[in-house]
Amino acid sequence: MSGTSEGTGPAGVAVPGKIRPIITERHRFGRTTAELRDYRAAFNAAHLAMAVVDDEGLVVTANAALAALLGTEPATLREQFAADLVDLASDRRTWHAYREVLRGRRSRFRCARRLKHPDGRALWAEVTVAPVPDSSNVLLSIADISDRRELHARLRHLQMHDPVTRLPNRTLFFERLSAALESSAYDHGSTGRIGLCYLDLDGFKAVNDTLGHRVGDRLLAAVASRLTDCADTYGYTCSGGHLVARLGGDEFAILVEDSTGTEQLADLAASVLAALQQPFDLAGQRLSVSASIGVVERTVSGTNATGLMQAADTTLYWAKADGKARWTLFDPERNAHRMTRQALSSTLRPAVERGEFTLEYQPLVGMADGVTRGVEALVRWNHPQFGTLAPNRFVGIAEEDGSIVQLGRWVLRTACRQARQWQKDHPDAQPLFVSVNVAVRQVWDSDLVTDVAGILAETGLEPHLLQLELTESAVMGSAGRPLQALQALSDMGVQIAIDDFGTGYSNLAYLSRLPVSVLKLDGSFVRGFQDEAHPNPADETIVEAMVQLAHRLGLTVTAECVETAGQASRLRRIGCDTGQGWLYSRAVAPELIAELIGVGALSV
Repeated sequence: MSGTSEGTGPAGVAVPGKIRPIITERHRFGRTTAELRDYRAAFNAAHLAMAVVDDEGLVVTANAALAALLGTEPATLREQFAADLVDLASDRRTWHAYREVLRGRRSRFRCARRLKHPDGRALWAEVTVAPVPDSSNVLLSIADISDRRELHARLRHLQMHDPVTRLPNRTLFFERLSAALESSAYDHGSTGRIGLCYLDLDGFKAVNDTLGHRVGDRLLAAVASRLTDCADTYGYTCSGGHLVARLGGDEFAILVEDSTGTEQLADLAASVLAALQQPFDLAGQRLSVSASIGVVERTVSGTNATGLMQAADTTLYWAKADGKARWTLFDPERNAHRMTRQALSSTLRPAVERGEFTLEYQPLVGMADGVTRGVEALVRWNHPQFGTLAPNRFVGIAEEDGSIVQLGRWVLRTACRQARQWQKDHPDAQPLFVSVNVAVRQVWDSDLVTDVAGILAETGLEPHLLQLELTESAVMGSAGRPLQALQALSDMGVQIAIDDFGTGYSNLAYLSRLPVSVLKLDGSFVRGFQDEAHPNPADETIVEAMVQLAHRLGLTVTAECVETAGQASRLRRIGCDTGQGWLYSRAVAPELIAELIGVGALSV
């Protein structure tokens, strides 16, 4: 190894056999003195506020722009902690990221900070921290982004506010709602509750249609002003947090953060109704409006934005359904009923195909001799979740969504098949007729006449042993197709009965023109006979008059809801032909009806 020298390669690795080169100023410092002087001059003259910071976070040197920004001289900034100068330690996340850059574990860090200028004004600054090449120091730079932030704030305001009312729009409302739900439960001094008034103007479309959208927009702006006044007065909370927003169209919402309970929300809703009922004077137009309001108030814990808005929307619907111009408080029990109704609606159609429905039969008994003349078929739904459901739980739903046609056809076919089976099993007895309820929608949405004719032919049941019951309100208003269908069924030999007679139109003129053969007196008349010790003469007079009228028109009369022997005795004396009710039997399975053929009713 003697006589040779070692050199070092680019990475400092010894290279044998080479003479060590002369180390120039450029090699030692990486840059010439002139270059360093130029960099230092540029650093000091730059308009961008900058400081070189060592790995401990202390300022090594600062330029004039930074000193001016902080209202001091560059020399006074040396050896100060840079984090203190620009507030980098105010939150944990920022402080951690800054320290990671100082330790060389992160290549760059940037954040925005609100600083106070020496002249007293506040400014927004973008702080950037990045390593200095070939050094353990970092460069901290600060750019004034106040103008950019102001522009961003203006654009955000336009984006987040409604141009007509200048209220927060739907986007800002949900942003604020989400933030309130996330933070309220954990904030010190918070009530941990939240309230919402969700309102819709009644009849606003008529204003637009008759007076034009310009007047409509003025009305919306005036409504917004009154809502804001009400919220300022009645929307007080522990922290004063409330927000009035226009969610779209004529829908508004008042969000009350840290609400103190339902009483506070009720006062707010009542004040809103009172304020909106005062007339509006708009450019010579004097308008009066009302609103429907859904009110929801609950704990923040366990509540999310979607659930809260669904509850508010449901409650607003209740307010409108209950007559409008009112506020309604969310009712969990009523909502549970609605949810159950919705669940039934979604599963009703497939339930027919799955065979979840059954029929029970209630005897129709001759009041003179107590012999069972016929039965009424009553449908039951054996729901897999809710158990056995009576018709009043699902028939209304079926009528609304149209599935009553499919269900009604199944009931009719099953009842006729069962009546024919009883006839086959007891050939020597007087056959029972079967009475089946028919919804008016079955007449409109299906060919009821064809359905009945086909089912009678399929089952072999004679037409006179089938009785179809329609409610009084449906039959009395019949015209056109429904009336033609009823007439065709009557001509076929099918009996037509008016159910719940005496509670609808009671238009006696119709009775002489409709193909009706039976009147079924509503149970409310029969229940008036329950007080046998002190009978009401008026009840008996009304029922007797209806029975006599029916008989004069050639109709028979069935009394519903007969529960006592005393009621039966009085109805028999008045002249009712048949009775139906718990005195004779509840609705029972078809095999129990077989025991009644040719004999009296079951004892209850």
